[in-house]
Amino acid sequence: MRRYMVFDVGGTEIKYSVMTEELERSASGSVPTPMDSQESFLNTLAALYEPHRSEVEGIAMSLPGFIDAESGMVRGGGALLYNIGTPVGPRLAEKCGCPVWLENDGKAAAMAELWKGSLQGCRNASVFIIGTGVGGGLIVDGKLVRGLHCTAGEFSFVNTSAENWQSPVSTMSTTCSTSALLARYRAAANLAEDAPLDGRVFFSALKAGDAAAQQTFDWFCRQVAIQIYNLTVLLDVERVAIGGGISKQPVLIEGLQKAYRALMDTHPFGKDFAAALPAPEILACRFGSEANQVGALYSCLLAQGLV
Repeated sequence: MRRYMVFDVGGTEIKYSVMTEELERSASGSVPTPMDSQESFLNTLAALYEPHRSEVEGIAMSLPGFIDAESGMVRGGGALLYNIGTPVGPRLAEKCGCPVWLENDGKAAAMAELWKGSLQGCRNASVFIIGTGVGGGLIVDGKLVRGLHCTAGEFSFVNTSAENWQSPVSTMSTTCSTSALLARYRAAANLAEDAPLDGRVFFSALKAGDAAAQQTFDWFCRQVAIQIYNLTVLLDVERVAIGGGISKQPVLIEGLQKAYRALMDTHPFGKDFAAALPAPEILACRFGSEANQVGALYSCLLAQGLV
């Protein structure tokens, strides 16, 4: 059975596993992501790989940025600025002496869900990864869409207000992300800037019946539902799978479903028109925090013609 060293590189930590084609994992763990230089980054990955050199076929890795999966180039974007415009894949392959396959983190999550998760069997579908920004991936005709310039599915940069084109607050990143949800709640609840606030705090307040939390939650679900509607009109998606830490909250999926139905009930062209539109299933991703590793492995196996 083939084994691969699999990395999920984030802005704060690198998660890693030795993983088989059957998704059996061993030697799993995480380390802080080096922020000082690409040299430190590559050295960290190589040190994690070295103890497993003799048991794996190579390295499969997801990471932020516009990733050219064929060449291993990071073309732009992403939290790790030192990787932009550099051939990360070939450099790591040279350092480790093994094949390396790269995939964008959001696209990796979509690949995981398409392979063995919530999007199995879909023709057209999408993943929204709701976190600091909004990552994701598009599935069209049963295949991941990367785009000529590797930017397909970069939802964070979708504009949400034509009147505020030059404002950074009119993007999906600042209306549909966990960061946007928490920032709006902080303002609505008049919380001090230094008051602790994360997803757990927010959903605890929502569950307790906090009026500001409920108002914020309804606003947030509507923002995301509108983008799901736009995507449905454009691509006729069958399913939209929601990922990210807050997707573990069942109330979020229920809230998005309710918000989408409300949009259709108040459609500007009328209910009959809305009824003729496709109605996508909105559900949670299956793989959660493991999605990027699973998707990176699937991308690697596809590139080798093994699946």
